[in-house]
Amino acid sequence: MTMKKNQIIYMMCATALLSSCHIYKAYDRPDTIDTSGIYRDPVSETDTLAADTTNMGNLPWREVFRDPKLQVLIEEGLANNVDMQAAVLRVEEAKTLLTSARLSFLPSLNLAPQGSITTIGNSEYAKAYTLPAAASWEVDLFGKLLNASRGQKAVYLQSQYAEQAVRSQLIGGIANAYFTLLMLDRQVEITTETVDIYKENVRAMEAMKEAGMTTEAAVVQMKAVYHQVSASLIELKRQVREVENSLSVLLAKAPQQIDRGTLEEQVIPDEIMAGVPLQLLENRPDVKIAEMTLASAYYTTNKARAAFYPGLNITATAGWTNGSGITVANPAEFMFQALASLAQPIFNNGKLIANLKVSKAEEEIARMNYQQSLLEAGKEVSNALHLYDATNRKLMEDKSQIEQLEKAVAYTKALFQSAQSTYLEILSAQQSLLSAQLTEVSDNVQRMQAVINLYSAVGGGRE
Repeated sequence: MTMKKNQIIYMMCATALLSSCHIYKAYDRPDTIDTSGIYRDPVSETDTLAADTTNMGNLPWREVFRDPKLQVLIEEGLANNVDMQAAVLRVEEAKTLLTSARLSFLPSLNLAPQGSITTIGNSEYAKAYTLPAAASWEVDLFGKLLNASRGQKAVYLQSQYAEQAVRSQLIGGIANAYFTLLMLDRQVEITTETVDIYKENVRAMEAMKEAGMTTEAAVVQMKAVYHQVSASLIELKRQVREVENSLSVLLAKAPQQIDRGTLEEQVIPDEIMAGVPLQLLENRPDVKIAEMTLASAYYTTNKARAAFYPGLNITATAGWTNGSGITVANPAEFMFQALASLAQPIFNNGKLIANLKVSKAEEEIARMNYQQSLLEAGKEVSNALHLYDATNRKLMEDKSQIEQLEKAVAYTKALFQSAQSTYLEILSAQQSLLSAQLTEVSDNVQRMQAVINLYSAVGGGRE
């Protein structure tokens, strides 16, 4: 009978050891995470994008944004932006908590001096004291502390990736605002020139009316167009002021004028490279954040499993005392006490089982969110690639359109001078030319923004 009991005990111990092996296993990226086919080719009908090991996300941001004035603004933003500073502090917080988690493997030591005065009736006072140092150590038999420490390391890494994400977003945000300013500056310049042309047109029309060469209706219509374009110029200048104010706040300073270059001076990479999809796992801060969230959930599940196993605590007390609890003796004598306790959960109202089920569910949710973050990243890369390709083709059409409209303006002026056309045809051609010129400027900046979007989408600016 005794041998049978021993066999049962051995079997239980072996089962506990085998089932606890998973508790000590470190996190590994799941095999179910798939990165294949998450990029779409902007021109291929099969949606298959040829892989390129070169990834522009690995380029330093100064090589992508070469305007010296823009570089100064980015450096200022990285140094002063409130979100950036907060992200740095959160990394320090997580680092401190990680250090605390690692120190939990060591014994704790406390000094707890005590003293008492006792008298009974008219007897003399009995003065007793104890000067003990108490030590306590939780022996990590089944990985409770190990998984807590690993989980805290995942949180620490998560905070580092969050800082990289803020950095990348800040660089992209500053660059976008800067290029928007350059676009508005150029549109203000074009519209100002057009206002001057229309102002001269109004003067010419009034002179022609005095000479009987045109009607009051034509003069009034020309004036209306002049006021319309003048109003659009006011609106453009208002937008310039608002973008300057937004960029100033992004740099953590009061709204003010922004020193900047011109749109014509900008140089962007001739070719943009997305790299292989697998690089998103290593470069994208938000994808890494999602992975660390999964790792943290994995270790939380391991902690929930470890809660089913025994916990071993060792405590010891050493010091001097002159009281034994019954009598008081002087001088004090050295005392030492050691205690080991083993606690095995048996019944906890289903809390341990419920906690494990919840942890497993949260881990599965984190895994799905991780996969979803990859799909979102692939979408952003695909959109940026297509936007860049589309704006390149649109700019070619814009240039051709402007060339034809410039000819149209010249032809209608020549026809008007030979009395074969009306001034309204000149006005229509000039309006079409203005619209095409403004559109070209907008498309040019949109191509720059496509570069920014792709640079951010493949994890650029994180360092």
